[in-house]
Amino acid sequence: MKHYNFDEIIERRGTDCVKFDQLKETFGNEALTPLWVADMDFRTPDFIVEALRERCEHEIFGYTFGSDEYYESIINWVRYKHDWAIQREWISYIPGIVKGIGFAIQCFTQKGDKVIIQPPVYHPFRIVPEKMGREVVYNPLKMENGVYEMDFDQLESIIDERCKLLILCNPHNPGGIVWKKESLVRLAEICSRHGILVISDEIHAEMAYPQYKHRPFASVSEKAAACSATFMAPSKTFNIAGIVTSYAIVPDPRLREAFYSYLEAGEFNAGTIFAYTATTAAYTYGAEWLQQMRMYVMENVRFVDDFLKLNIPKIKVYQPQASFLIWLDCRALGLGQPDLVSLFRDKAGLALNDGSMFGPGGEGYMRLNIGCPRSVLEQALKRLKKAVDKK
Repeated sequence: MKHYNFDEIIERRGTDCVKFDQLKETFGNEALTPLWVADMDFRTPDFIVEALRERCEHEIFGYTFGSDEYYESIINWVRYKHDWAIQREWISYIPGIVKGIGFAIQCFTQKGDKVIIQPPVYHPFRIVPEKMGREVVYNPLKMENGVYEMDFDQLESIIDERCKLLILCNPHNPGGIVWKKESLVRLAEICSRHGILVISDEIHAEMAYPQYKHRPFASVSEKAAACSATFMAPSKTFNIAGIVTSYAIVPDPRLREAFYSYLEAGEFNAGTIFAYTATTAAYTYGAEWLQQMRMYVMENVRFVDDFLKLNIPKIKVYQPQASFLIWLDCRALGLGQPDLVSLFRDKAGLALNDGSMFGPGGEGYMRLNIGCPRSVLEQALKRLKKAVDKK
């Protein structure tokens, strides 16, 4: 068995990388330690790099289609990881999950229709429908005994005939929540009863920690399968976001015909050579790498949690069940959001995501990307401690 080295420091500056090379533009300071954009600083696995290299050596990059091997790799992986038996005709390439959400909004809603989101949540869920002239309706998550839950009573109260679509984050970003089956079943029952389409963003699906079971939304019930489209990708899991490897899974034939006809009309379903190649390699050879990477990330969670409890007890980790993102509860510091952001950015020299960008409920929080070598985290946390001690 090969041992992968996640402690390796790899220089990313100068590669047109958003995480490092847009620090100046985004935060006003290119010298910050970047712990924001949700990609990892780990080397892309060798089996993916080798597959891409082998494809490049052919030296012709003409029009390409998804092969049998490509589709079979997805079907086998989804069955292996999620116990969900999907069929080839359910699958379509999409050029990014956020773009897929935009396509679904255009396909299934009209201007003035309502789109439901459950903040605090990944900010494009709000930005995309708003920019497309749809009304975004909030169904905020509720905190019960320190744990986020969906507020189904509130959901029922806000639904009217203009509500056409709900965007689900499964697992949840920024909270790292692996939703329980009973929550997904209940959500499906409500949305099915009201004729609401659920778009389930499951890009972090493979990042569920071993003690938690990710359940694709469409797999939990017949009603869920009949009212949803699931978006997945190997991009977060295998650190290949720049290759754009997303795909949709739509079990219901009526929804599938409508959505896939829309995609086909603009050739939005046409993948690239490298997307097909990277996906096939990731899903064919990726199980062992994924296991080692998740264990490293889980140790990073423990490291951050232990450091904060010992050194900065007013900042608390909302314990993630998936992903390489940590939702930091900084409310006990007693700072307004601008001062909290300034503490991290200006005083500690760290670039994190401002919790308020994730919508209502995000105030007093910051999102930390721990998909990096532990030595980087250690240096960052020591700088944060110094900044808090001087506050």
